[in-house]
Amino acid sequence: MDFIEFFGFVGAFFIGLIMGVLGGGGSILAVPILAYIFHFDEKIATAYSLCIVGSTGLIGGIKQASQKMVDWKVVYQFGLPAVIGITLVRAFLIPALPSNLFSIGDFIITRRMAMFGLFAVLMVFAAISMLKGKKEEKFIQKNDKLNPILLIQGFLIGGLTGMVGAGGGFLIVPALMMVAKLDMKKASATSLVIIAINSLIGFFIGDALHIKIDWSFLSVFIGISMVGILVGTYINKFLPVQFLKRTFAIFIILMAFFMFIEEFIIQ
Repeated sequence: MDFIEFFGFVGAFFIGLIMGVLGGGGSILAVPILAYIFHFDEKIATAYSLCIVGSTGLIGGIKQASQKMVDWKVVYQFGLPAVIGITLVRAFLIPALPSNLFSIGDFIITRRMAMFGLFAVLMVFAAISMLKGKKEEKFIQKNDKLNPILLIQGFLIGGLTGMVGAGGGFLIVPALMMVAKLDMKKASATSLVIIAINSLIGFFIGDALHIKIDWSFLSVFIGISMVGILVGTYINKFLPVQFLKRTFAIFIILMAFFMFIEEFIIQ
């Protein structure tokens, strides 16, 4: 193991730490680490990202559920459509995409450029959301009946995150706060369970059947991330979360610009 790879495994710890503190954001670190430090291609990097954030989110979700922080009705209404969306994308759309999608003159848009370009755009939107912060709101009493908006959002976010290999916490948490009327802590806790369910099902049904998995690498990486999320879920009550979100947001923007330059200019 060289120094660069060691740095990548240190990043695995911070993937879990960020998920434990913020209820998501692990894939924002996972995909760049897998693609640029360990040099996996776009299919492998996004597939491994789903497995990593899904497994790590499962540990955090179990801990949050034991503290009764998870809204299971929201998990069913949002999570099940998300599973359908992510599985359809990973099982059918990604394998069907050609390596070269289209060209503009002599400039060829590849599958890698499209997937990582879309991921970079989502990173910027996630960062902007973090920089704005969330105002404290008095949430109205939730309606426990079936919420069609939540169903549609779940399906769309599941498909979108499946395309880029993201758990989707940076999209799920705001959606749960706005539509399901959950407060920040409950939305973050519920998000971890949803991330675990749709990421792991999307990976095992959509990816594990189509690509060769390096389980020894993945097991070590996931194990380190799990340590990170246990630390994160413990210390989040003591940390200035809003400051951490804004600091992480600046880092995300820098990483997004790096990915864009790497894929569209240097390549």
